[in-house]
Amino acid sequence: MAAVLPRAAAAARAKRPGGSGIPLRRSVLAGHGPFSSEATATPAPAAAVDDRAVAAGGGEDGDDLRSRIFRLGLAKRSATAALDKWSGEGRTAPAAELRRIARDLSRVRRYKHALEVADWMKTHHESDLSESDYGMRIDLITRVFGANAAEDFFEKLPPEAKSLEAYTALLHSYARSKMTDKAERLFGRMKDANLSMDVLVYNEMMTLYISVGELDKVHVIAEELRRQNVSPDLFTYNLRVSAAAASMDLVGFKGILDEMSKDPNSKEGWTLYRKLAAVYVDASQLVGSGNSLVEAEAKISQREWITYDFLVLLHAGLGNLERIKDIWKSMLMTSQRMTSRNYICVITSYLLCERVKDAGEIVDQWQRSKAPEFDISACNRLLDALLSAGLADTAESFRELMLQKSCILTSRATVAE
Repeated sequence: MAAVLPRAAAAARAKRPGGSGIPLRRSVLAGHGPFSSEATATPAPAAAVDDRAVAAGGGEDGDDLRSRIFRLGLAKRSATAALDKWSGEGRTAPAAELRRIARDLSRVRRYKHALEVADWMKTHHESDLSESDYGMRIDLITRVFGANAAEDFFEKLPPEAKSLEAYTALLHSYARSKMTDKAERLFGRMKDANLSMDVLVYNEMMTLYISVGELDKVHVIAEELRRQNVSPDLFTYNLRVSAAAASMDLVGFKGILDEMSKDPNSKEGWTLYRKLAAVYVDASQLVGSGNSLVEAEAKISQREWITYDFLVLLHAGLGNLERIKDIWKSMLMTSQRMTSRNYICVITSYLLCERVKDAGEIVDQWQRSKAPEFDISACNRLLDALLSAGLADTAESFRELMLQKSCILTSRATVAE
């Protein structure tokens, strides 16, 4: 599924030399929900790049190769025919340009045309193909024809083409399709092949296990990552935190936060994320109900629901205010009943980003909600948590905000103050 993300973890692969720039997907929930590439928090038309905007940058007369392909519009029209016609006119189509076109077609979800461009590139520029090109084709085949077709393509590749990029693309296909057995077998093959696996591979496996509810296996993968001396990234920690929270494992949750605090690679954004998560733990006490798995695509279980909260926290730590708003809208559209935990999470995120007005709007929504009723005790816990984290100014802003909403907080921290 799709997150992703703004998918922070995918950016690392996209920056590799010769890479296609198409993120494979770094989701927290594979298949649906706000972390998925297909359903990243109620994607609005504005979020999807407009074809004309992506095609812009070609020749002034609009008769460059890029514009011709983007003008095809409907999927039933053939990009292959357009490329053949272009070549028949004696014009060149360099591999680098085809790669960029395929990337941008994928960005606007025109996967069939992107795959046709990638296939044409293989036919006419096979010697110029990079490892990322094979990974891109596997990803596009999955989107157009499914994971089984991607598997067939991968197995027919020559040994030298079965690089880490190709393996990871197929692993991502399995994870998106929740093919646990196949993903585990492929993961084993990757280890047997002595590939120098990066953190993205381990993140894929954690993502899969969270999506199918096998949360205990997330810890197993995290331990293997540590044994292999692979450095975790922020997304790795987010996956582990989400799994611990969904399991209601408060001890494990705090242990992961402590591990993050000792990570030498920890940066400023991580520090804020740790602080946000710690505040959230203290304020919400990870109270939740229900452990049922997803019954249908349109329904979200409590195990998955709690990960919405942590995606909000992640984006708050990175200062992505628009993503917080998008995810909140997505949460309101699901079938789950909103809880005080969800309100506290979003309010906390806005407060830490110094968006008191936005936090006030969420408080208003909470007070107007019928189920559950407004929980003043949760607000008291939030105030205590902010003060305990050394966020006195933020705590004072929250106290004043609640006074404006005719709510007098009576936490112990307020009395002590």
